[in-house]
Amino acid sequence: MPVDDATAAPHALAPIVSALRAAGCVFAEDEAQLLVAEAPDSEALAEWVDRRMSGMPLEHILGWADFCGERIAVDPGVFVPRRRTELLVHQAVSLLQRDRPLSPTPVVVDLCCGSGAVGTAIARLYPEAELHSADIDPAAVNCARRNVDAVGGRVYQGDLFAALPPGLQGRVRILAVNAPYVPTEAIKTMPPEARLHESRAALDGGDDGLDFHRRVAAEASEWLLPDGHLLIETSGLQSGRTAGIVAGAGFTVRAVHSDELDGTVVVGAPLCGKRPRGFPGRRTPSC
Repeated sequence: MPVDDATAAPHALAPIVSALRAAGCVFAEDEAQLLVAEAPDSEALAEWVDRRMSGMPLEHILGWADFCGERIAVDPGVFVPRRRTELLVHQAVSLLQRDRPLSPTPVVVDLCCGSGAVGTAIARLYPEAELHSADIDPAAVNCARRNVDAVGGRVYQGDLFAALPPGLQGRVRILAVNAPYVPTEAIKTMPPEARLHESRAALDGGDDGLDFHRRVAAEASEWLLPDGHLLIETSGLQSGRTAGIVAGAGFTVRAVHSDELDGTVVVGAPLCGKRPRGFPGRRTPSC
């Protein structure tokens, strides 16, 4: 059971808020209330506060993250879903709703799924979807299974498309990708919460941060329906280069940004009947 109501009284919260604020927690009041509400007893609460003060992400302490209005299980070491990534979910669901007459049971793939937050949120908002999620990190896959199983999806372990069943080739309507896009050198400037407590594999996007975007774009048309969609989260600063990579792989491209969420998504649709220069593989089927 959570700590009793007396512990949550303002005079009892005050020292926790002060301690968290001194440790650099920007949202100390909100975090203190969550820790008090979720801790099973006073001893656990004291331990949790110490962990938070040491820099452990709040979500790893609680065991869940708030994402698209739902709790997503998040294990220690697993990438914590960010609020900005909700834009990726909103864009995917909007396209699914628009294309509903074309695909009564659309196939959705959540690539580099981490905790499975993106795919799980899409499936909750669009239950008709057939969800497949994949990640290379065994810890992330184990965590994702708890979330994805709850919405009837499947999770696979492996490197990008190599993790997916071959039978999905040419059947995917939505390919949602939140691959690592932090430039290698920039990782050392990230907050300790991410740099020290999340898997480096979930952060490191290579020299310019776009290695995974190149790899995904190069193979995406092999997996998508001719009228499917590739959606890649990126940063505002990198969106032009991500869009160029996707366009160079044979897609029409648009970039979507949300000031409210501070999120940016590049959306690509396969060009009809064309194969991009420099990208091997089959021609995109005629639309």
